[in-house]
Amino acid sequence: MEKEKNPGFLPPFSHFATQAIHVGQDPEQWNSLAVVPPISLSTTFKQRAPGEHSGFEYSRLGNPTRDCLEKAVAALDGAKHCLAFASGLAATVNITHLLKAGDTVVCTDDVYGGTNRFFQTIATQMGLKTILVDCTNLECLKAAITPETKLVWIETPTNPMLKVIDIQACADIVHKHKDALLAVDNTFMSAYFQRPLSLGADICMYSATKYMNGHSDVVMGLVSVNDDKVHEKLRFLQNSIGAVPSPFDCYLCNRGLKTLSVRMKQHFLNALAVARYLESDPRVEKVIFPGLPSHPQYELMKRQCTGCPGMLSFYIKGNLENASKFLKSIKLFTLAESLGGYESLAEHPAIMTHASVPKADREALGISDTLIRVSVGLEDLEDLLEDLDQALKAAVPDYTIRN
Repeated sequence: MEKEKNPGFLPPFSHFATQAIHVGQDPEQWNSLAVVPPISLSTTFKQRAPGEHSGFEYSRLGNPTRDCLEKAVAALDGAKHCLAFASGLAATVNITHLLKAGDTVVCTDDVYGGTNRFFQTIATQMGLKTILVDCTNLECLKAAITPETKLVWIETPTNPMLKVIDIQACADIVHKHKDALLAVDNTFMSAYFQRPLSLGADICMYSATKYMNGHSDVVMGLVSVNDDKVHEKLRFLQNSIGAVPSPFDCYLCNRGLKTLSVRMKQHFLNALAVARYLESDPRVEKVIFPGLPSHPQYELMKRQCTGCPGMLSFYIKGNLENASKFLKSIKLFTLAESLGGYESLAEHPAIMTHASVPKADREALGISDTLIRVSVGLEDLEDLLEDLDQALKAAVPDYTIRN
């Protein structure tokens, strides 16, 4: 398809927090003049005459509460359009249905385990071919694209190795190929710290389960685009495939957006302090956090983003036993999958979130038995550092360091 130049979309307010609070939320749209958008539970809507409706017909096709959320997210992404889905993977499935059998997907090698599993097992049953490459190496990306490539999928930062990929450079490469689209999973950064569409991406996707909602009580996906033709196709797929979120979940996510800017600022401050602490601890082998000068793409991160989320990974000294002991010893941090909520979480990628990735691929990526992924929440920093300190001491005793 012919791609439009990405003009962005100017909402009525120019600053992020104001957009998050006001776009799509006008009380005048409701008969009650409610300041907070109501939860519209109706599955169907009265028509004035056959085919004459007020904008809503059936709740799978469109819902007033979902409409508020989609308008707000579109504004935050600098996009013309946003679509909400029942999960991040549902969003991925709908994007993939833009393709046809015989097409190829080029996907960055380090991605969320569910994305890897979908492209490598389910997408192949749709007749799609997936090639995994390290998209931090632009030459690898160039070499991987063929005339059959119709979608390039990147995460930045990646999950769980937190590699930062140059979105603009990838877009320049992808757009030299007819009909190829660049999709960016922006889950880790949220709309607050990174706007992929402004950097040349065609599709910005989120697991809104994470930072965009921010309260660990909603499973949802979001997709933002500027191209009207892509939006039209995705809107058709949203209705036809039917993986739409409930009005209540849309209400919760819409509410979560209202504090996105303040949450992300604090996530960044806490994570940076935690990363610095871990980097100085002798029980830690290595810390991976894009906000540290030691990160290999630190300068790119500063150019491309306005901050970092609460995500970091680190290698604990020792072996699987030491990593397991650490995760069993944490008290304030919770041993659990997922990320991006107000609470702090820690997990073991090789055993948990990325267990579906073949072992050889995990090892090649660096997802070893000693790698721990942390989602730093919004608790008081002193308590977070105290918990990490006691868990590290329990997991790696002093005599182990000396030896």
